Amino acid sequence: MQKRFPRYLSAPFQVLWFETDELAIILLCFVLAMLFGYLFWLGLFAGPYYYGKLKKNYPRGFLKHTLYFIGLSSLKGYPAYFEKEFFE
Repeated sequence: MQKRFPRYLSAPFQVLWFETDELAIILLCFVLAMLFGYLFWLGLFAGPYYYGKLKKNYPRGFLKHTLYFIGLSSLKGYPAYFEKEFFE
């Protein structure tokens, strides 16, 4: 069984200086602000800021691994733990 290994594990996808998990928080706060208004507009700026501070206390990718651990997502594109040979 042969699988291709991802090319850049240490360089996550970014838009400007935001990583994908921070963009998801921005999008969630934007949708809530459009629906409900008021204090959710503050969440558009405060949410990513406080999430960034929280994220600095944990290793890179902790949110994705936490969601995988509790069963809400899967790690696509990565080989299973029992793979023994990798080809680029």
